[in-house]
Amino acid sequence: MRILVNIILIAFAVMVTASILPGVEVSGFRASVVVAVVLALINALIKPVLVILTIPITIVSLGLFLLVINAGMVMLADFVVDGFEVNGFWWALAFSLIMSLTQSVFGLSTKPEKPV
Repeated sequence: MRILVNIILIAFAVMVTASILPGVEVSGFRASVVVAVVLALINALIKPVLVILTIPITIVSLGLFLLVINAGMVMLADFVVDGFEVNGFWWALAFSLIMSLTQSVFGLSTKPEKPV
């Protein structure tokens, strides 16, 4: 149940982020749900491999190369999902930054409370 709630929250964040950024377009809520699922799968399956393979450049760039990896993941989702368009690397980078901030806020609000 919690995964479903997170997917819906991320889909909502995709819609809001796409409405803010002129270089990102989502055709509707259904497409944003598909984007949320695809991004979750990409982040679970492909991103860890890329992070391991790029450890040297990530260390040299003090971690900033991880932003490039995130933008690449967004561009991959753009390639895979019909109804989701990102107009270039910089829009993908902006989209990934806003989504990261949004997911951090959602993560704080969806964590179960610990008993005192």
